Amino acid sequence: MKVIHLDELNDTESDVEHGTWRSRRFVLAKDGVGFSFHDTVLYAGTETEMWYANHIECVYVYQGTGKLLNRDTGEEFELKPGTMYLLDKHDRHTVKPETDIHCTCTFNPPVTGREVHDEDGVYPLLTEEPATATA
Repeated sequence: MKVIHLDELNDTESDVEHGTWRSRRFVLAKDGVGFSFHDTVLYAGTETEMWYANHIECVYVYQGTGKLLNRDTGEEFELKPGTMYLLDKHDRHTVKPETDIHCTCTFNPPVTGREVHDEDGVYPLLTEEPATATA
């Protein structure tokens, strides 16, 4: 069993900030459970272009407002508390927060925590062996 509070991730290697967003990662590939789980804040007034060509991502917005643009279809969606979006087709997308958007995100395959968006907004597919439990 793993139990951790969000504040315990502050200023650790699981606390990643990249200009337009901050992500604190609760569960990573090393946990060996088949997905990763993050708490992310996308900053108001910014735009973040992403394309998870190697991952499926599910996002749940619990605070804040903004827009989600599907760059492949041109569709735009309102983001507000209670909104979930699933990037099940490796959708190229842009998030445009009007206020800080707080959300939880799940990735499959799980991220290692070392990924950085490339020029296309893609995370590379990095792998990591699960940590072994010690008695």
